[in-house]
Amino acid sequence: MTVTSSLETPESVENHEPAGGLDLQKLGMWVFLSSEVIFFTALIATFLIFQHETLSGPTREVLNIPLTGINTFILIISSLTMVLSLDAASKDRQRQMVLWLLATIVLGTIFLGVQAFEYTELWAEGLTPTVSPFGSGFYTLTGFHGTHVLIGVIMLIGLLIKALAGGFGADHHLPIELVGLYWHFVDLVWIVLFTLVYLL
Repeated sequence: MTVTSSLETPESVENHEPAGGLDLQKLGMWVFLSSEVIFFTALIATFLIFQHETLSGPTREVLNIPLTGINTFILIISSLTMVLSLDAASKDRQRQMVLWLLATIVLGTIFLGVQAFEYTELWAEGLTPTVSPFGSGFYTLTGFHGTHVLIGVIMLIGLLIKALAGGFGADHHLPIELVGLYWHFVDLVWIVLFTLVYLL
């Protein structure tokens, strides 16, 4: 006869929590984000090493710092709306959760739109990925980050669809928390990129 431990509740099984209380899904997200830190660090280091080896073409002087500053603020605000959506979910406030998720999606989309507009302007100024090490480094860093923002927006849309179907509540909001971790990481990386690429 098999005796079931009292620790093996349905909630712990669903949330993938071992007896130590460490959620395996959260651990997986932290491991993934750690690998992303290593990747971005390598890209940033390469950019910093080669950015001044520009033989021709425009460099940092063509970057629209005021516009990108506003775009940075938009992304920072989206982190706040992400926090508010998780807080609403944990308190089972369905309408607020949906609204804050939608706001995060809108802000993330605006960020991507502004970045696309910036690319077209810089391209017209002659700053292309092939014109110089600075150009290739700029588009690699910002483009790779923009791809992460796009992935985040897609995940947020998935959360919104599930939230509209009543899939989250006070006892089940881990997916929002996990996507929130990813989103905050993306925002933090952009602050670093904005400082190093646009300001220094």
